[in-house]
Amino acid sequence: MFAHSKKLLAAGLTALLSLIALPLMAQGPDALQPAQPKAAPAEAASAALPPTTGQPSGGAQIEAQDLNVWLDGFMPYALARGDIAGAVVVVVKDGQIVTQRGFGYSDVAARKPVDPATTMFRPGSVSKLFAWTAVMQMVEQGKIDLDADVNKYLDFKIPPRDGKPITMRNIMTHTPGFEERFRNLIVDKWEVRPVGEMLKKWVPHRIYAPGSTPAYSNYATALAGYVVERVSGVPFDDYIQRNIFDRLGMAHSTVRQPLPAALQPFMSKGYALASGEPKPYELVTLAPAGSGAASGVDMARFMIAHLNQGGALMKPETARLMHDYRQEVIPGLNRHALGFWEQKINGRTTIGHGGDTAWFHSYLWLFPNENVGMFMSINSSGKDGVSGPLRTALIEGFADRYFPEPKPAPVALSTAREHARMMTGTYTGSRRPSSSFFDFMNLMGQVKISVNDKGELQVPAVTNLAGEPRKWVEVEPFVWESMDGNERIGGKVENGKVVRWTFSSFGPIMVFDRTPWYRSSSWLMPVLIVSMVIVLLTALSWPVGAIARRRYGATLALQGTDRKRYRLLRAAAWLVVLVPVGWMLLLSGGLEGGGGLTAMFLLLQILGAIGFVGLFALALWNAWRVLKSDSGWFAKLWSVLLAVAGFFILWVALFFHLIGLATEF
Repeated sequence: MFAHSKKLLAAGLTALLSLIALPLMAQGPDALQPAQPKAAPAEAASAALPPTTGQPSGGAQIEAQDLNVWLDGFMPYALARGDIAGAVVVVVKDGQIVTQRGFGYSDVAARKPVDPATTMFRPGSVSKLFAWTAVMQMVEQGKIDLDADVNKYLDFKIPPRDGKPITMRNIMTHTPGFEERFRNLIVDKWEVRPVGEMLKKWVPHRIYAPGSTPAYSNYATALAGYVVERVSGVPFDDYIQRNIFDRLGMAHSTVRQPLPAALQPFMSKGYALASGEPKPYELVTLAPAGSGAASGVDMARFMIAHLNQGGALMKPETARLMHDYRQEVIPGLNRHALGFWEQKINGRTTIGHGGDTAWFHSYLWLFPNENVGMFMSINSSGKDGVSGPLRTALIEGFADRYFPEPKPAPVALSTAREHARMMTGTYTGSRRPSSSFFDFMNLMGQVKISVNDKGELQVPAVTNLAGEPRKWVEVEPFVWESMDGNERIGGKVENGKVVRWTFSSFGPIMVFDRTPWYRSSSWLMPVLIVSMVIVLLTALSWPVGAIARRRYGATLALQGTDRKRYRLLRAAAWLVVLVPVGWMLLLSGGLEGGGGLTAMFLLLQILGAIGFVGLFALALWNAWRVLKSDSGWFAKLWSVLLAVAGFFILWVALFFHLIGLATEF
């Protein structure tokens, strides 16, 4: 999930886009693609593992030949269409690797094919499953209590919220209530520092009571890794190596940073596009949240252990506690287990985890009841956000082929229309920044739900594989299912009103709450746009007026205090116009950087505060002076409009934390 943070900041702030990056299907004409080598042959699993059992009725048998034919028809086209360099897919069942497939290249220039056994990919936040497994090992040993105050295990303090401390159970279900952290999460160059030092540098603001609201948190996961380090007495990367990788024979896996020299020959390069240049090895500053690198076959070993009731990693009862715990967020939608999150596909329950760095995109799915698991990873972002649709299409195609299930019957039409009407409104995501200037993203990224003239639910933010809004059918009270897939939307009703909603892919880790009226983009955005136009025209009147007077030999009629007021007001207007431009220019290059970048952040916040407050104060003074004068009606009207514009710009600046001195966010 890291790419959501880094890429969203660089691109999202420049374009003032939403906090939530929803995937779009690759579109447009085919580009020239590197030739794709044949998939690496499947290898038999260890003979010591139990044989594959029968397949539930209704779908194809999960066997190597059928899987390979299906994957060979799907993956090469998907990679070529999306301008993706390489991928790995492994499928396990009943303790065996059914197939392990490498597609494309780990190094395009060297034409080095992906080897599923040895080529290492960055699984991003799938690496969190290593940290969660380590936590459960500590729980099994009695060294961590899931429901104790986490401060018990720390050498610094996490403040309570609403009088309640956070617990490890909160952390493992992403409900500690932290705001999102962005800066320097993934970097290209970094002096590796202990995770404890990074955690103590800045504790994110708490925006929810613990246990109440899912809000995905890399900081919280790193906190869990630090707890493992402290209670075990072993550095986190050493602990994972000894107690997970070595136990399972994962010889091509690590969470160490930088990448150990012995593993560097096996590491796939990462790409924005396969047709572009390779990117530097990414470094995760909050290492336990996503520093891993692993081969497909090693991830198969990890899946087999979890499917085998913990295998060599933990006792069966510990594995059941980890897998079977279900924290409900919205009735009828996916829930969160301990570390894993639930994804229902074709009526079957899976648990898994997704992961993204800037260049690698991965997903791990386990079907516990069927004893089946799948892991996939690609080494390129690809065109038009293709990584998300590719993963969705792969798992849904797999489920449709091997675990087909009829669609549920719809709710009565009249009831569905009324429920859809109750869902309408403007909502803000729970995974968000809140205490810094990045709060402005929450104005730009609010999600609107409406109904069409047929009374059908309209949620433009949740799109299908083609990037188009989905069509929804209500299948349970306040639960809608997409007509073209397994995606679901659900609303939570309190006192006869829908207060929050989410969709099944994000449900366990993020919800959308109704936006308070004073922060709602439904009226603030139009007002803000009009206000900025008024301020821009006022700012332009200064140089335009000066040019006109010079051309025609005229002089500014104002004298003394009025002339000073004229110039100060327009100087403040220019400041209000130019500060957002400065933000966009500064952030368009990402958020990596040290003291120099921090100084620029502080400077822009100081200039913004002067501009926002100064414009409103000067506009009020100007309106008072103009209204008392014998100026014409237009000058009087404009002075009032400018004062109103200054008021609403200051409103946004105050309610969205554009005035402050934040350097950590």
